[in-house]
Amino acid sequence: MAARGSVDPEKTRAAVGLVADWLREPGHPEPDRATLADAVRLTARTLAAVAPGASVEVRVPPFVAVQCIAGPRHTRGNPPNVVETDARTWLLLATGLLGLDGAGAAVQLSGSRAPEVARWLPLVPLGPGDQRK
Repeated sequence: MAARGSVDPEKTRAAVGLVADWLREPGHPEPDRATLADAVRLTARTLAAVAPGASVEVRVPPFVAVQCIAGPRHTRGNPPNVVETDARTWLLLATGLLGLDGAGAAVQLSGSRAPEVARWLPLVPLGPGDQRK
């Protein structure tokens, strides 16, 4: 496994490509757990790499939690700035198929800095007409 701080853009794009049809097409069969986990983990780790820091924690249970965005570091107890969502919603955000403003109750934001993650999204653009895989 690669070091925590490193990300492989090609591997991330490939993992997202494997779930692209499921993200674009409601009713498309859900990918298997390992495929879904790879896409979620790699995109979240990409966020941590492009927005290094520890002032916001992004959680996508049960797959991953990463700290990102420069600023005051949180070290004990519950972090004050948290973004938490499910795997599908996270991948929709990470690919630009959904904006943070349009996610509604599917994304829980706590703390004044949590909305700052929108600045780094999408991580792997996958617009409706983008057929890259």
